[in-house]
Amino acid sequence: MKTLIKNFFSVLRRFKMATILNILGLSIAFTAFMIILMQLDYDWSFDKSHRKADCIYRVERTFGDGVTIPTNRPLADIFFQSSPHIKAGALVSPWLKEIYFTIDKNGEKVSYLEPMIRVYPEYTDVFEFDMVEGSANALSQPEHVLIPQSIANKLFGNESALNRQLQANDINYTIGGVYKDFPSNTVVTNNIYFPIPKDENAHEWNNNNYELYIRVDAPENSEDLVENFKKNFDTSTLGDDYIWISSVGLRLTPLRKIHFTTDTTYDTTPKASKNTLAVLFAIAIIIIVIAAINFTNFTMALTPARIKNINTRKVLGAEESTLRLSLLTEAVSVSIVSYLLSLIWIHILSFTSVTTLLDADLSLSAHFPLLGVTALIAVCTGTLAGVYPSFYVTSFPPALVLKGSFGLSPKGRKLRNALISVQFITSFALIITTLFMYLQNHYMMNTPLGYEKGELIVMDLNNTVQKSREAFTNQLKTFSGIENVTYAEVLLSSSDQYMSWMRKYKNKDIGFQCLPVDVSFLKVMGIDVPEGRDFREEDKNTVNGVYIFNEKARGQYELEIGEKVENGEIVGFIPDIKFASLRSEIAPMAFYIWGTDNWGITPLYAYIKVKSGANLKESMEHIKKTAQSFDPAYPFNIRFFNEVLNRLYEKEQKTTTLITLFSMLAIFISIVGVFGLVVFDSEYRRKEIGVRKVLGSNTLQIIIMFNKTYLHILCLCFILAVPIAYHVVVRWLDNFAYKTPMYWWVFLIAFAIVSVITVITVTFQNYWVANENPVKSLKTD
Repeated sequence: MKTLIKNFFSVLRRFKMATILNILGLSIAFTAFMIILMQLDYDWSFDKSHRKADCIYRVERTFGDGVTIPTNRPLADIFFQSSPHIKAGALVSPWLKEIYFTIDKNGEKVSYLEPMIRVYPEYTDVFEFDMVEGSANALSQPEHVLIPQSIANKLFGNESALNRQLQANDINYTIGGVYKDFPSNTVVTNNIYFPIPKDENAHEWNNNNYELYIRVDAPENSEDLVENFKKNFDTSTLGDDYIWISSVGLRLTPLRKIHFTTDTTYDTTPKASKNTLAVLFAIAIIIIVIAAINFTNFTMALTPARIKNINTRKVLGAEESTLRLSLLTEAVSVSIVSYLLSLIWIHILSFTSVTTLLDADLSLSAHFPLLGVTALIAVCTGTLAGVYPSFYVTSFPPALVLKGSFGLSPKGRKLRNALISVQFITSFALIITTLFMYLQNHYMMNTPLGYEKGELIVMDLNNTVQKSREAFTNQLKTFSGIENVTYAEVLLSSSDQYMSWMRKYKNKDIGFQCLPVDVSFLKVMGIDVPEGRDFREEDKNTVNGVYIFNEKARGQYELEIGEKVENGEIVGFIPDIKFASLRSEIAPMAFYIWGTDNWGITPLYAYIKVKSGANLKESMEHIKKTAQSFDPAYPFNIRFFNEVLNRLYEKEQKTTTLITLFSMLAIFISIVGVFGLVVFDSEYRRKEIGVRKVLGSNTLQIIIMFNKTYLHILCLCFILAVPIAYHVVVRWLDNFAYKTPMYWWVFLIAFAIVSVITVITVTFQNYWVANENPVKSLKTD
């Protein structure tokens, strides 16, 4: 055994680079596998943390083929009472995201901006909050709120937060309870919870601004809830405002499925694509398989350097089973060492920016079951990768081996070519898929949107600036780099959908997305009005306001200039700008100027146009100073408009980056496999190379000979990989209404990348063998 171990380390010293690459490749494979599985566990266990998750449902409205999340309050209140199986029900108003408030600290007012959400008090009965202090029923008391433990610690440190005051909008809210933070993979967010006022839209059937959740006594009792409700629902109670018709219905979506539900509109819950998760899982399996193949190839590559010593041991009396067990134990040990090294990599990565690409927690302590499963996989990988080489190395008759006349068998060559083909096909498919994902992201970020987004800065407004917009605008314009300023209630290209209105036009219902803006908005944003006119100052003095529709709405509803949409005049039409994300097709929409009869809505965003050629950094600093001069304590969110687009497509960019990263790892591991095979071939063909050198072949000719073999394999693998990659890319692009073309040159780039890397690898290893003294290669024992 000592001789065997000594021989093993001798081989490791001789093939130092190959050994390092193999252990590194295997450890990286385990690292990638565990990171991907951590993310998959995060998504697949979404909302699993709730004790009664199987009994919780979100109630959605359906219209023909469409499904929308928001519902109205009177419909929800009736639905709650429609069945004894509904044990709790609550509405959520998710549209207000943050609240600015102050607390008293030692007689001093300290300001904070924290996430908030408004709910029915029964919300805590649906999801069951674990309380640290106070009562989960506190929301039923006037002007009481619930806060998460994380915010309580931030505001008050180790002091009790119970009954402390938050002052916001001239109201003192009392903290009635502190709840234990929910995990990040749930629809229940760790916000400050405010109660929805009892009289808010209580009888407004057409105000659909709420999300509806219910908890039933048992999952099987949810099946007939909708039918029972519709059967016993008295439509006469609705009056003339709302008619229950067959095309309008309700759908119950189980809580555990909401994370993967993508056929809904106005859905604010975090989403994951099952197709994307399947791709990531496939990559995780592929990486492990490729690593195991490489491990086998590497072990086989060392056969020429070890086979004589091992079979010498057989001649000296060592049992064949003992030798095989030793080789197998050796392979398992290397795999376990690689696994332990992978734990170190994950621990290091948990402190890097890689964590920003993942939703999952990378800490090892949070994933003990996964660590155990991966350890078992490491043992299995070492076992499977060591079985064939251990039997192969000990299978030759000692006399044949010691004469040095054994060689490559046709079956062994076919097996190795098949294994390397799997790696090449995988590499081609991953590179093609990654390139198209990058092109789609580039397309979304850079395609013309129909308005001027360059040199544009946007900022959120608070009450102080909203009340002093004219003074704020004038102060901004004192800086020579500021060209113009406008305002709007919405932020263009920040969402998939915007406020949806149903209105009467020529005695028929029309639906469109409405974007209330300032009079100067179209001018500042560079949006032309080719037919009709732009907004005017006097439009604000009309009773019902005015509309400018897009061409989509005009064509779909046969709109005409001068006609009225429920007393609001149509004054113009604009081209179909891409006002929302590119995930969905352009919908009917209208920019709108509020008239005197409005809901009292005020602009929430300022759009600040910087002059072409002006210093953007100085312009940004001027905007920040101006905002602070109006309200020094408020943390204004001021950013370049490109950051809005980055935020909109953040999920796609993260997914692309993740798949790119893991694809590069898979390609690296594949190249390690190529290196192992090249080592194998060069070792077994030393005599052939020596003979060719003696007969006059030069180094270049020998290198070309080796490369031809691999290029033939590359061409065949490329032909097989293209349809696989094409299918995957087409399926992924189906998520977008507007997508990048399927460029033919992307496939050629993938072929070139893999080919160049392979040629460099083959050339690097065989250069030294080809330059070796042929006398040394032709020596016999």
